Amino acid sequence: MPLSPSQFPVLVVGAGIMGTGIAQVAAQAGHPVRLFDMREGAASEARVRLAATLEGLAARGKMTPEAAEATMERIRPIGSLAEAADARLVVEAIVERIDAKRELFRQIEDIVAADAVLASNTSSISITAMANGLKRPGRLVGMHFFNPVPLMRLVEVVSGLATDAAVAEAVFRLSQAWGKVPVHARSTPGFIVNRIARPYYAETLALLQERAAEPHVLDACLRGAGFRMGPCELMDLIGHDTNFAVTASVYEANFQDKRYVPSLVQREMVDGGLLGRKSGRGFYTYPAGPPALPALPAERPLTARRVVVHGLGGVADMLEQALRPALASLGLAPLRQRDSGWTGLEIDGGRLMLTEGAAAYEIAAATGVADLAVFDRPPLPPAADGRALAYAVHSGAGSAWREQAPEWLRRLGFLPLPVADTPGLVVARTLAMLINEAADAVLQGVCTPDAADAAMKLGVNYPAGPFEWLRGWSVVGVAAVIDALDAAYRGERYRLSPWLRRGGDGPTL
Repeated sequence: MPLSPSQFPVLVVGAGIMGTGIAQVAAQAGHPVRLFDMREGAASEARVRLAATLEGLAARGKMTPEAAEATMERIRPIGSLAEAADARLVVEAIVERIDAKRELFRQIEDIVAADAVLASNTSSISITAMANGLKRPGRLVGMHFFNPVPLMRLVEVVSGLATDAAVAEAVFRLSQAWGKVPVHARSTPGFIVNRIARPYYAETLALLQERAAEPHVLDACLRGAGFRMGPCELMDLIGHDTNFAVTASVYEANFQDKRYVPSLVQREMVDGGLLGRKSGRGFYTYPAGPPALPALPAERPLTARRVVVHGLGGVADMLEQALRPALASLGLAPLRQRDSGWTGLEIDGGRLMLTEGAAAYEIAAATGVADLAVFDRPPLPPAADGRALAYAVHSGAGSAWREQAPEWLRRLGFLPLPVADTPGLVVARTLAMLINEAADAVLQGVCTPDAADAAMKLGVNYPAGPFEWLRGWSVVGVAAVIDALDAAYRGERYRLSPWLRRGGDGPTL
């Protein structure tokens, strides 16, 4: 049985941030840890830094001084791989180059026991390709931690074509014993997190390329949907060179699939050295960060003789409930029509509609309603803090409607932010594409729906998982947004996953 007894020796190769964090987690779990780095003295230096970190944690009461001391006693820097011949688990955290990783594992194979497990912390390199040429490829598995390792709970346990199922399961259970939340993944480009997360950046970059809104407006809209950081803020934090490289890697690994095509906007930023926080300037200038959103105009009086809430489901229910105070001031009560086929408000013949993907000008042309605006998908349940919500007004709308549409959104409890009249606005298109990517990952056997949800919440702190969003929306609704995007842009990028086209776990189309 791989990886027994419980406190077997662990070899960590690579004494950078990730390797040191892995060594800390293993040592805190009771394992003797050998820490090796090709650069002479690097492992010892890492141990010194780690000792200072643990002392700081102990001083702040985050761990006991005894636990900190015991952890450090278990970590021993070594000068050669041969000193770790007794290791039962080897975790590699070196440079992201397949040739370097292959060569390392070939060396280690001749040192450790025949049944020792070899694990790579790679974030994107194929485990199948890495195992090619090893004497025992079945014992190589991906063990992808997230930074900072001691704090981030997710571990992607990645199986290549040759990975023994017992090895993957042993690493899965070991990760649990180390206090992590592991998820099984098949070795495909980007695994789970780096693959499913691509649309979060890509849709914002596409909107920036067509100048639909400024970066701080797009960020505010997605924070309004519950994300901790907007895409522009997050790319600035990660570094545009790093983010662009990951996107390019996934694009190349998928044979230039248009869903993953890198952005010209980001390429220009990289070429210009605008890398984000580490260069002092990206989408924003640092340390100042994002600018403030523009102040709303003074509250305008609402004018309406008749207001009807249209549609079924949570958004329509929320609109009806949130409307009551505003309508009470006009001496009105909201009427409700559930079978109209759209969700939103009808106000004296004007329409304020939840986006289903089509742009406002398309809906106006189809319905003959000029006073028309679309608004983005709001969080459910609604927040009480006036979260940002994108909206777009039909270019042919009258001036009174242009003033009234955002005022109604404000009275519903949102901070209305105008954007260009683009398909799917901001949040709806981003969530739809995240769900679509996750659906394809499930279709292709990369992971299960539950694993995708756990990975995205724990690995990148999403407010919900893609299949949780799907359950709160509908397969029909997601399909409508993606089909509208496909119709508008006429390319391969916006193609609905067959998993969704067939109905997935939700209602059939």
